[in-house]
Amino acid sequence: MKNQSYSPEFRAEAVKLVVEQGLSQEAAAKRLSIPKGRLGNWMAAVKRGGAVAVPGGRGVPELEAENAKLRKELAEVKLERSNGADQ
Repeated sequence: MKNQSYSPEFRAEAVKLVVEQGLSQEAAAKRLSIPKGRLGNWMAAVKRGGAVAVPGGRGVPELEAENAKLRKELAEVKLERSNGADQ
């Protein structure tokens, strides 16, 4: 059996079928004609930090950190606005 190489974009789209569209790993693998175990490996890599992400993309830990930073900034701006409206 030939060892097939898949582009990062293909891998990211395969993971999206499971994560965003709710397909089972088995159904997604069958739809894409890839081994279920290979898709499972890509899913595990994403859970560890987004190793399957599209080039230039960011992993889950990085996105979570950015999300926390943006929430904090938003809360500060809302507080500033509410204090400014009282004056």
